[in-house]
Amino acid sequence: MNQKKYIYFFGGGKADGNGQMKDLLGGKGAGLAEMTNAGIPVPPGFTITTEMCTYFYQHDGKLPEDFDQQLKENLKKLEELTGKKFGDPKNPLLVSVRSGAKISMPGMMDTILNLGLNDEAVKGLAENSGDERFAYDAYRRFIQMFGNVVMGIDKNEFEKYLEEKKKERGVEYDSELTADDLKDLVEKFKQVYKEKTGEEFPQDPMVQLKMAINAVFKSWNNPRAITYRKINKIPDDLGTAVNVQTMVFGNMGNDSGTGVGFTRNPSTGEKEFYGEYLTNAQGEDVVAGIRTPKPISELEKEMPEVYKQLREITEKLEKHYKDVQDFEFTIEKGKLYMLQTRTGKRTPMAAVKIAVDMVKEGLITKEEAVMRIEPAQIEQLLHPIIDPKVKVEPIAKGLPASPGAASGKVVFTADDAERKAKEEPVILVRIETSPDDIHGMNAAKGILTSRGGMTSHAAVVARGMGKPCVVGCGELQVDEENKVIKVKDKEIKEGDWITIDGGTGNVMIGEIPTVEPGLKGEFKTLMEWADEFRKLGVRANADIPRDARKAREFGAEGIGLCRTEHMFFAPERLPIVQEMIMAETEEERRKALDKLLPFQKEDFKGLFREMAGFPVIIRTLDPPLHEFLPKREELMVEIALMKEKGEDPKKIEEKEKILARVEQLHEFNPMLGHRGCRLGITYPEITEMQARAIMEAACELAKEGVEVIPEIMIPLVGNVNELRNQKEVVVKVAEEVMKKYGVKVKYMVGTMIEIPRAAITADQIAEEADFFSFGTNDLTQMTLGFSRDDAGKFLPYYIEKKILKEDPFMTLDQEGVGQLVKIGIEKGRKTNPSLEIGICGEHGGDPESVKFCHRVGMDYVSCSPYRVPVARLAAAQAAIEEKMKEK
Repeated sequence: MNQKKYIYFFGGGKADGNGQMKDLLGGKGAGLAEMTNAGIPVPPGFTITTEMCTYFYQHDGKLPEDFDQQLKENLKKLEELTGKKFGDPKNPLLVSVRSGAKISMPGMMDTILNLGLNDEAVKGLAENSGDERFAYDAYRRFIQMFGNVVMGIDKNEFEKYLEEKKKERGVEYDSELTADDLKDLVEKFKQVYKEKTGEEFPQDPMVQLKMAINAVFKSWNNPRAITYRKINKIPDDLGTAVNVQTMVFGNMGNDSGTGVGFTRNPSTGEKEFYGEYLTNAQGEDVVAGIRTPKPISELEKEMPEVYKQLREITEKLEKHYKDVQDFEFTIEKGKLYMLQTRTGKRTPMAAVKIAVDMVKEGLITKEEAVMRIEPAQIEQLLHPIIDPKVKVEPIAKGLPASPGAASGKVVFTADDAERKAKEEPVILVRIETSPDDIHGMNAAKGILTSRGGMTSHAAVVARGMGKPCVVGCGELQVDEENKVIKVKDKEIKEGDWITIDGGTGNVMIGEIPTVEPGLKGEFKTLMEWADEFRKLGVRANADIPRDARKAREFGAEGIGLCRTEHMFFAPERLPIVQEMIMAETEEERRKALDKLLPFQKEDFKGLFREMAGFPVIIRTLDPPLHEFLPKREELMVEIALMKEKGEDPKKIEEKEKILARVEQLHEFNPMLGHRGCRLGITYPEITEMQARAIMEAACELAKEGVEVIPEIMIPLVGNVNELRNQKEVVVKVAEEVMKKYGVKVKYMVGTMIEIPRAAITADQIAEEADFFSFGTNDLTQMTLGFSRDDAGKFLPYYIEKKILKEDPFMTLDQEGVGQLVKIGIEKGRKTNPSLEIGICGEHGGDPESVKFCHRVGMDYVSCSPYRVPVARLAAAQAAIEEKMKEK
């Protein structure tokens, strides 16, 4: 019987696995196997598969019976290859134990270095290396990491002794401590371990290794890993692999070092060798931001041969993977080792530039470039930048880790950031961030740290989130305990405003004005390529000319929804709208509507002008009338106060009249009440006025030679007779107006499909409609029976408990609401094959929902202006995915 393989070996120029095996070996393990097979110098080791992580959770933290046997076999291979022995006091084999999931989760999982050391082996390491200080430094680090990662002892329990020792010796850096100092620390650290766990520090390397493997599996479900997966929509059941790799040491003197880098700049996308390193240091020193590292260009002066080899290897890796690589390396006594390579995380701006450049370099195709960009990232490219016209006076400058400008009030902890961000914008300021800060980073507008480099935790996570971030701003003295920042002669306290510019690294006091960027350069090129592939049209939801102009700049091909009620709330119009509502006769109502008509006409002219040559869908009045009147409770209080002050009885009488009308219009469930087409049916004069304003605006512009394409949309239709009634009103007015102006304008009358009954009887409704627009906000509400305004009370629990995968108001519920959409499209087109069909709910800008709209055969999606580029890209990806499936 064939034994199942739990462990994959790599080393000696060949590996059991390869780069395609990310599901089984995780991203890191697959990368190590691929590099080994390509003949790149990688310290040998083995990868325990993600299947073991799943097994571990299914069997109460136990692994298969024959797992130990495979573990020993792979250790034996490693011993033969390195000539060292695990647990040997004379020539010990030391390993690192790292996690590595299929999808890279920076800073989320825990690492243990120098495993295999004990009280005897440390002497052997000292003798073999001829460096006692180095050996005890390795042992002290191992006890601290093992204690923290495996046993959950707070890092600070160890750190405080380290700080005390440095104070006692009058030194600043760990590297200045002597061998005797470190021996003393080893004893102190073992004491901390015993106090906190009630056990002695384990001396058997096999016990250490098994405990470490279990700890990596457990770390898959640590709170920060769960938070990261939630924010980035990574499935919880992927599990992590464990990589056990021979240790190489970057802390063996000045001909040793460790570093991290990218084959291109991950912040701007520029084609430049980018990274940082530290001489005489171990890997975690760079990433943890404990010492501020040197730029990688300096390595060329310090170790020219190593630098040349590193350049050659990383260029080879980029060509091999056809993507930017994020790599880690260690130099041990002048010899270079590659510890890992993976696809590099990058800012949206860099992602676009790199994709476009790689097409120009012939590395990838246009389709691949379009598929590489996540549509949601595109939105971040439209982030504000500091207004170039404003003269800024930076008080400090750090490293520009993630672009975009952000202003906010200073907070010093992640918990405060999360709490206060609900009320006002905040900037999270830390000495350095740790993975435990992720919730606060997610809530803040921007992140500022005084320590750390471009590859520190803050930088990597902020880039992934698309948040402005400045790191390594050494001029700032951040006092987290007293919640104050000292810089030069100034003090910035919690709650003070600051502005950070993640593009330049500048930090300014106060709130600085920002400007919105546009579509230009590589971004414009990428969007043009997306347009070549997509079949779906993209329109925008816009109610005013300014929004329509922005939408056109971002590539919208018309307006998919103009909500006329938004125009009614303007201060000079609201009294007229209220007069219309208060009217007791049709004649009085018409008088008020006549006053509103010129306003509405001008509004529509503005929109038609901006969208010349493109369709503009205008929805007739939708909300219930009471929304335009003061609130009942407010009126009651106002009247009581007026009476108390003895104000003019006439004025009081007027207010009482309004209150009586508010009482009359009061509804128990206004969302299902007197609104939408029901208003137009009971008060046809409202629909008449709006149709007249639309058609007069269209005719006047048509006379000026502007191409106008009005589409009039009747909301909340659930029965074909409702549409028939309102269409008659619109057509009658339209014909009258065109006759009056002596102009013919091509117009359409359609409806919003937002009531489940409308979708089910779409074949009947399509007999009267020229177009359908799915109003998926209301359709979701009515299909799920969730009130959009109240669902926030329970939706987060539904998502947390996995009752629902996603918020159905953000991403279309394809199995439920999506089926109604499908039925509506199929039935509608059966009756009327030329029916124009689109969507205008919030879902029109959600990438997954856009792909669904493509699959069900809609003509266009419509979304807010800022999401137009997102929808264009998602539509292109849907078309490319479909083509790939056909192959």
